[in-house]
Amino acid sequence: MDASIQITLPPVSSLSSSALSFLNSEQDLSRARSYIDELQSQCFDLDRTLIDLNSRLHSTLLSYASFSDGIHLLFDDATSKLTDLRSFTCPQPLSSSLSPSDGQGRKEEILGEELPALAKEVARVETVRAYAETALKLDTLVGDIEDAVSSAMNKKLRKHSSTQSVEEMRLLAIERLGHSEDVLISVTETHPQWTSLVSAVDHRIDRALATLRPQAIADHRSLLGSLGWPPPLSTLTSSNLDAGKSAEVSNPLFTMQGLLKQQYCENFLALCHLQELQWRRKSRQLEGHNRKVALQQPLWAIEELVNPISIACQRHFSKWIDKPEFVFALVYKITRDYVDTMDELLQPLVDEARLAGYSCREEWISAMVTSLVTYLAKEIFPKYVAELDGESVSGVQSKARFSWLHLVDLMIAFDKQIQSLVTHSGISLSLQDDGNLQKISSLSVFCDRPDWLDIWAEIELNDTLEKLKPEVDDERNWTAKIEGALLSGFESYKSPAVSKCLCSATFVGC
Repeated sequence: MDASIQITLPPVSSLSSSALSFLNSEQDLSRARSYIDELQSQCFDLDRTLIDLNSRLHSTLLSYASFSDGIHLLFDDATSKLTDLRSFTCPQPLSSSLSPSDGQGRKEEILGEELPALAKEVARVETVRAYAETALKLDTLVGDIEDAVSSAMNKKLRKHSSTQSVEEMRLLAIERLGHSEDVLISVTETHPQWTSLVSAVDHRIDRALATLRPQAIADHRSLLGSLGWPPPLSTLTSSNLDAGKSAEVSNPLFTMQGLLKQQYCENFLALCHLQELQWRRKSRQLEGHNRKVALQQPLWAIEELVNPISIACQRHFSKWIDKPEFVFALVYKITRDYVDTMDELLQPLVDEARLAGYSCREEWISAMVTSLVTYLAKEIFPKYVAELDGESVSGVQSKARFSWLHLVDLMIAFDKQIQSLVTHSGISLSLQDDGNLQKISSLSVFCDRPDWLDIWAEIELNDTLEKLKPEVDDERNWTAKIEGALLSGFESYKSPAVSKCLCSATFVGC
């Protein structure tokens, strides 16, 4: 009873960072209770995860045993039939009572009926075996995906979990997603009849992606905020935009360093890998359909760069509702100032993720133009249409028409600047394609609103007719002065002066 009881403490290396922090600091014992509750909560989570894993392992083993028993029965049946076949094909002893004609008939029966049936049965057994192996492989991969997604979410919710661990679990999930997609593509090509298996796996993967993608985007936005993105736009005032000044702007993507840069690049890569995986899945699922339209998606990571800038620009745009030239100048300046970053920093990451057909420069320009088109469609054009309607009631149509034509002139000038930015970049954009050209044109606002296009055409027509009216009313422009008594050749058919003005107004503007 007097023997001393020795308690061996765990080695320091086995303690968690939070435990070491607690033991190394001078904290009062009142905080020990909360720390114990936290440890118990973590232990409970780990126990629950272990129970789930054991349950899944048990279920998988039972499934494997069931498949294995079925396959053994099929092989036993095939072996029995092969044994019967061998007994029939072996030479008969001399004492056999079978006549030569009976032996020949039996041989024909074996070759014509039993042998094809046996080959069909062997092929069926092989198909069942391949199905079982594929189903188990996919179940294992999808289980790993679900576990990785769940672990990443749990680590995200825990206070003391590191960001690196979350990123590692996310990358593991993406890797398993890629492997599962490889298997599904192979199944679709070699066994198109296994639609139920593919559909079941797709359903489980869709649920995992519904959690994984929003989490990756949320982390990406958080990292952008830590980098100081979007950059401040307070230096961009109407005065220096009007004067054409280009203030020096800091680029957070170029100034980031160390761990923050590593985390951003890893998260950017994760988003690119997810989008590449999504592209492969859609390509497989839309096989035989018009995939070109459905697969054309903006680059997610570039969208996350443009969206906060677009929101920040709205505060300036609201002050320039009557000065749209400042809106176009600001959008062009931002597009130009950061376009080189896309080539130098982000394009190598996109190439590493094997996102074929994507140019970061093109995506950046396209996203910025799209944000401008969205603003024009929501704020500017509805205001101008309302002004035109108001002037049509009063019978005076001058200011609203002038504002409309001025806006269109700004849009045309902006599109020329953007196309020049693309042309001088050195990248080979297929601008002959209407889809690509539309992505970098502010005039694409009329594609979704043909009624606005009709209004524009009517305004242009009325404006041209008003400019031509003095020339048309002048009778001297309708006559051609002929010198000499008789002319032959081209001079005999010389058109009056008004035709020249009409042609000029049609193609250039009178």
